[in-house]
Amino acid sequence: MLFNRNRLRKKKDFEKVLKEGKSFREDSLVLKIKKNKLQEVRFGFIVSQKVSKKAVIRNKVKRRLREAVKEEINKIRKGFDIILISLPSIKGKDFQEIKTTIKKLFNKAKILSL
Repeated sequence: MLFNRNRLRKKKDFEKVLKEGKSFREDSLVLKIKKNKLQEVRFGFIVSQKVSKKAVIRNKVKRRLREAVKEEINKIRKGFDIILISLPSIKGKDFQEIKTTIKKLFNKAKILSL
């Protein structure tokens, strides 16, 4: 589980990132990113009913995304709001594939600290 300080919670924060953020797409994930004025990196996750009508499966996908991000969070530069949007094809992916896709997205967005 991510710490509270690393979570996007408010609707207006989500809307701001979705509206003004830069997009990167890789395989079955879309990354939206926007700079913030905080000294933390904050994440939000969107798994729509297009992925699955069953909440159990959507929640499983969210848990996998959170865990993959948690493992990489220390390598990310501070001061970003990030939303990961899953596409329907993510349902068939295992945890390692999701982790690899997230790493590729972070590299594309150039948000990893050296």
